[in-house]
Amino acid sequence: MSNRIIAAVVAVLVVAVLVVAVSRSEFVSGRYETAVVTPAKTAPDRTTIEPAAEAAKQPAPNSATLAAASETASEKPTAPPSDDVFDGAKIVKTEAEWKKVLTPEQYHIMREEGTERAYSGKYAETHEDGEFYCAACGLHLFSSKTKFESGTGWPSFYAPFNKKNVTEIEDRSLSEVRTEVECARCGGHLGHVFDDGPKPTGLRYCMNSASLVFKKAK
Repeated sequence: MSNRIIAAVVAVLVVAVLVVAVSRSEFVSGRYETAVVTPAKTAPDRTTIEPAAEAAKQPAPNSATLAAASETASEKPTAPPSDDVFDGAKIVKTEAEWKKVLTPEQYHIMREEGTERAYSGKYAETHEDGEFYCAACGLHLFSSKTKFESGTGWPSFYAPFNKKNVTEIEDRSLSEVRTEVECARCGGHLGHVFDDGPKPTGLRYCMNSASLVFKKAK
């Protein structure tokens, strides 16, 4: 083998040894590091982003809007008040307002618990068929079917049209204990009830004509 060939082989071997040595040195020194692949973050779904963005654009409801919505939700159609049976809804007015809707005599009797003179009332001797209503609020109080001649000078009935339509209160304004009768809806004074009436109740509802309005049967 010629010297040139030998020299070339030696040179190749030297280079190979150097390459191996350098690679080993870099591996030991930590220059070769394992690559860590970080998974890419998943992009948010547009179907989630868009509704949220649209909701954010909407103005927040104020207190007036919330109150109006609550009031609308609570609104329910109500039936007109019944004049035949008291439904529990009382009529309340100031004394000044009552004076505007009642005559002086009606106001004195219904709001001040006065009493008309015997036989002075227009219904004391009424014998026609019909119904009697409260002069202040129109509630149905008595019927001619239960009216009878008491001989007292005041229109008398042995029962109200409906027990719910009148309120009975103990009255100690005089020396004797009596039972006052008021309109259940407006509280207007009507008269008194006694236990000396005819059958079937044995009661006498002695009323003031000024507290009543009579409607003749058709």
